[in-house]
Amino acid sequence: MKLVLEIEFLTGVCRAAHGLGNDQPDWPPQPDRVFSALVSAWGVRGEVAEERAALEWLEKQTLPQILASEHSARTAPDVYVPPNDSKASKSMKYIHVLPDCRPRQPRCFPVAWLRDPIVELVWPFVPDAKVLTALNTLASCVGYLGHSASLARFHFLAGDVRKSARKPIQPHRRIYPGRLEELERAYDAKPNRPVISPGMSVFPERTPPDSEPLNKWLVLKVVLGQVPDIRASAPICRLLRQALMSGYKHSGYGDIIPEVVSGHDRDGQPTRHPHLAIAPMAFVGSPYADGRVFGFALIPPRDGSLHRIDNFRTSWETIAPYHEKEQRRILKLQGLHLRGALKLTPTTGEDTKRSLLPDPYLKASSRWASVTPIVLDRHLKRKDDAEIRELVASACENAGLPRPNPERIRVSKHSAVEGTPPARPLAGEPSWLQWKLPSLLKTRWLTHATIDFEQQVEGPVLLGAGRFTGLGLCRRVEDWS
Repeated sequence: MKLVLEIEFLTGVCRAAHGLGNDQPDWPPQPDRVFSALVSAWGVRGEVAEERAALEWLEKQTLPQILASEHSARTAPDVYVPPNDSKASKSMKYIHVLPDCRPRQPRCFPVAWLRDPIVELVWPFVPDAKVLTALNTLASCVGYLGHSASLARFHFLAGDVRKSARKPIQPHRRIYPGRLEELERAYDAKPNRPVISPGMSVFPERTPPDSEPLNKWLVLKVVLGQVPDIRASAPICRLLRQALMSGYKHSGYGDIIPEVVSGHDRDGQPTRHPHLAIAPMAFVGSPYADGRVFGFALIPPRDGSLHRIDNFRTSWETIAPYHEKEQRRILKLQGLHLRGALKLTPTTGEDTKRSLLPDPYLKASSRWASVTPIVLDRHLKRKDDAEIRELVASACENAGLPRPNPERIRVSKHSAVEGTPPARPLAGEPSWLQWKLPSLLKTRWLTHATIDFEQQVEGPVLLGAGRFTGLGLCRRVEDWS
């Protein structure tokens, strides 16, 4: 005997997304989504004690098997809709809170067309009659699953699974003891529009956190979309940081984003401590290099690890849902500086593209050269090479590196790394060939540098005022002449 939850989608479609801004339907429905629907019914019914006990019994059970049919994803363009919570401020006219006058934001509403409208979740254990009755009472009050237009019928059965053409599918999110309390806390924090974090992932980490080496990078390769020129990498790195922080917010951790991720302390001031850096991974360092960007790297502080950052994994899995078809997580990045969506996925051991390997940026060397130009920490007074070399030496010290002898530093408009664009446009070139800088750094001086530390220094070597947003990234060099 098994416990079977039969879910029938009454319109033949399932309207549900993997996450905000994701264009892929969440099919089949995951156990955590189903459990949330039952908890919602429990709340609407008045939070009956017997029904709560049934939910607590359900969250303690092993991972259910999902039996579902094949589906086809509906393709549709983004829809521009007004935000639900628009409010007037001193700088905004009150008319802007009216639906027809609100600023509109792009939204995607993915839909799965189902070959069989019935999906089953199967647990190996059957509860007693009292718990089964309570579960069916809750099931009868569930009217939809996913979007409110995704009408559904729930019914629990005690028996064997009936033969059908449905195939077993491995869940990728689960419920667990304490999930009910998580949902209650989310509702108490924001009753009108609670922020529901996804359930825990079924997939374990590739390696235990304690065995992860320090400075382990998360390298994201581009799998779809047009990548901007490397000179526009700083705005894209900022978009990636904003996406990661949005993952914290959508997971219910918006008030406790770690300082190492946001780069700001609790008072909103820039942190004085090392924090997460994001840098472009480009085709450089070869006679045939052209500076094309193939991906981006999330770089932890020198003495830290991504796995040790509070709730980092939860945030990452929120913005990069797992795609069954591609068998990988995909982050969909959108923003002002992109021509359409940019899709990124973590690299694996099977990736052989050398431009995505962090080794040239991590292995110890006495000589390093900038791939992206260094933004000097202060404005120049004399604008001569001696002053610039002195500021580059100070930038090394500020980054926690040994201070090099300024006489062992070469500064120039051009990089010693082949394939890297110059720090400033050449004579006669248009101004749009300049490097894109954050607004606070637009007036700072940019320079490339080649540095001889005269001792072995391990990477990453990130220098200057823009080192956390893709600028001042250095690469080890073998030759020195």
